[in-house]
Amino acid sequence: MRFLSSGQQSSFVSSSTVRNVTLGAMLPAALLASASAFAQVPPPAVNARSWVLMDATANQVLASGNADERVEPASLTKLMTAYLVFEALQAKKITMEQIVTPSEAVRRVKNDESRMFIEANKPVSVHDLVYGMIIQSGNDAAIALAELVGGSEANFVNMMNAEAQKLGMAHTHFADVNGMPDPNHYTTAGDLATLSARMIRDYPEYYSIFSVKEFTYNKIKQPNRNRLLWIDPTVDGLKTGHTKAAGYCLIASAKRPLAGGGDRRLVSVMMGEQKEHDRVQDSMKMLNYGYSAYDSTRIYAANQAVATPRVYKGATDSVKVGVKKDQYVTLPKGAADKAKPQIEITTPLIAPLADGQQVGTAKFVGADGKVLTQFPLVALQPVPQAGIAGRVWDSLMLMFNKKK
Repeated sequence: MRFLSSGQQSSFVSSSTVRNVTLGAMLPAALLASASAFAQVPPPAVNARSWVLMDATANQVLASGNADERVEPASLTKLMTAYLVFEALQAKKITMEQIVTPSEAVRRVKNDESRMFIEANKPVSVHDLVYGMIIQSGNDAAIALAELVGGSEANFVNMMNAEAQKLGMAHTHFADVNGMPDPNHYTTAGDLATLSARMIRDYPEYYSIFSVKEFTYNKIKQPNRNRLLWIDPTVDGLKTGHTKAAGYCLIASAKRPLAGGGDRRLVSVMMGEQKEHDRVQDSMKMLNYGYSAYDSTRIYAANQAVATPRVYKGATDSVKVGVKKDQYVTLPKGAADKAKPQIEITTPLIAPLADGQQVGTAKFVGADGKVLTQFPLVALQPVPQAGIAGRVWDSLMLMFNKKK
């Protein structure tokens, strides 16, 4: 499983004391209780060349096959195109109501390519272009949007590559906005899973477009090629792709309710299938596997204090520590019974501390001592500096502690 972030621990404060006092009180008893040995159910066999199953709620990769193998993304490229368009919309650099006049560049989209059938020099709204690119997978729409947001296709491609690096897609390079075959246009299933999870998390107000089943433009109605939208009502995205070289590809996402409240979202990435039918069936198998073989548990609730460590040179002597968003861990069924939470506080904590500033790390550790997931702990409130007398006194206390 993969999860980002790290923390430090020094000798000033006993983190074991913090763990014993706070975590035993804050976490469900099931997480601290021992249970009989469990066995992880292996993932189902699939025909994909490479694949990934991710729990987007917990930000964990649950299972994968050849996740870092270089593959052609085909029309899955448009996820990055859409990501940058959503970014521009959110920043109000463009609007859905804005009218665009496509350039002559849209004429190069061939008859055998996916199109929404816009015409050069004929005005069209950004709304229609976004829907045409996502639902109809229109190459012409992607070109028009790239020129709008980037000023030119070439500049937009540079933006795509810069964003890929920013998101941690280390094995990805884009050469165009649509995913036409090119030696310099490649990605991996793992990178696409990362992009998909960020798309859902960063732009929820636009993500719902991926669930629309059909769109009509210029009196031409075209269906969404993601057939899972008709088969599984919990599936609400994301995108299909196909070229002869790439094979049939599908990124599917589903959201199903958790028993204890809330929802759990999974993302499956299937690359290089030989048949269109296979990408549908394999995606469905993998999503069902993720929901049946793994359980999600909320470790911490948003803004709930899990520790109140000492603060030096502050207007207050302690600070409430926790997380700003609900934090989940997803494990094979039964595994959470043997796992244990741990807290590491970065010490000494010296004021001023900002609200949301990282002050430590929370970990969830399996029976074998392996860290299953970890995430930052932050100050839940600001702590301004104390007056001169308070700062001098705490400086003496720090010096005394160092000599111990």
